[in-house]
Amino acid sequence: MRETPLSNCEREFILKCIAQHKRLDGRSAYDYRDIRIAFGVSLGCCHVELGKTRVLAQVSCEVGQPKQTRPHDGVLFVNVEMSPMACPSFEAGRQSEEGVELSRLMERCLKESRCMDLESLCIVAGEKAWHIRVDIHVLNHEGNILDCASIAAISALAHFRRPDVTVQGEEIRIHSMEDRTPVPLSIHHFPLLVSFTFFSQGKHMLVDPSEKEEKVMEGKMVIGMNKHREICTLQVTGQMLLLKEQVLRCSNIAVTKVTVITELIFQALENDKQARLKGEKHGFAELVSGEKITSNKQPVTDVPVSQAMEESEEDGSSSMDSDSEESESFTQHASEERKVEILAKGVGMIGDGGPSKWIDLTCDDDHAESKKSTKFKPELIELDGESSEEECQVVLDAS
Repeated sequence: MRETPLSNCEREFILKCIAQHKRLDGRSAYDYRDIRIAFGVSLGCCHVELGKTRVLAQVSCEVGQPKQTRPHDGVLFVNVEMSPMACPSFEAGRQSEEGVELSRLMERCLKESRCMDLESLCIVAGEKAWHIRVDIHVLNHEGNILDCASIAAISALAHFRRPDVTVQGEEIRIHSMEDRTPVPLSIHHFPLLVSFTFFSQGKHMLVDPSEKEEKVMEGKMVIGMNKHREICTLQVTGQMLLLKEQVLRCSNIAVTKVTVITELIFQALENDKQARLKGEKHGFAELVSGEKITSNKQPVTDVPVSQAMEESEEDGSSSMDSDSEESESFTQHASEERKVEILAKGVGMIGDGGPSKWIDLTCDDDHAESKKSTKFKPELIELDGESSEEECQVVLDAS
């Protein structure tokens, strides 16, 4: 399914807002959206939310043969899945240009930066080594998948634990999680990607672009950096020219952003570790928030029984007094409302509205009296006729 393009009105409106240093979601030009990091129950599973963009990363391992060119190193493999569930423009089983770019950037960010010690993954030189696989699944696309995927990948690698291995002669034994404590991966630093988008030939720059902002951008620059101010990768795409000062400015902004995000990752890892040690709720169950309408969770509050009983008694007495006062006022009001003034037969007045002006009561009284005074008088009239019988006719005189 093809991507739905923006209309000319939307495009002009977004560009006009950017020229006025405004954004659709109210952020400033260098602000990130809210970042939320959560880990699953299994080790090596990480879920990251960057605004409405959601990415899930899962790390797995297996024993295999090392590469011939690197017999003493393990293997790190990065796989990116962009299904139509994240965006209708993504095709199942076929990577788009954005998917290919994401895969290459993630490999360059994790592999070429040498953030992980691959020599520690070697079991037997030239024969057996650990193969680490990072699967990145894009769950929802609302812009800036690169930054969200890099946070999820490095967090999942830091959270993962591989089984311990012992080698005795030619025998290789892999211990289970219950037998021995799993071993964490040796990670030297945390490289993260920071995306910058440019508009109006580089005059305006935004950090963490949304989906609509990515559709109207003229160029994009992605910087991979760690908190030690070391640039791991840099990529510029689009038809534009950038000055040296702009690149230095973006690198300075990237340092501050990477430092803050790295602290968030360490804090999330520490919180998950403490929750596992204490046996508290951990994993994706933390994503269930009791403040949402779709959840039935209610925070538990401690209420002292004695204080609650006293308050209930006070409330009961006050409610009884208020009920009695309300009942008395209601009876008085009802007795006042029972006074009905009868103006005429079939006509009544309730309240202070006055007599009805739609009915002429004087005319109705005269008409009723005239009806009562009317009497029917029978009159006998003899009719002369040839027949011997006399016919009598009763005439009702209404006069």
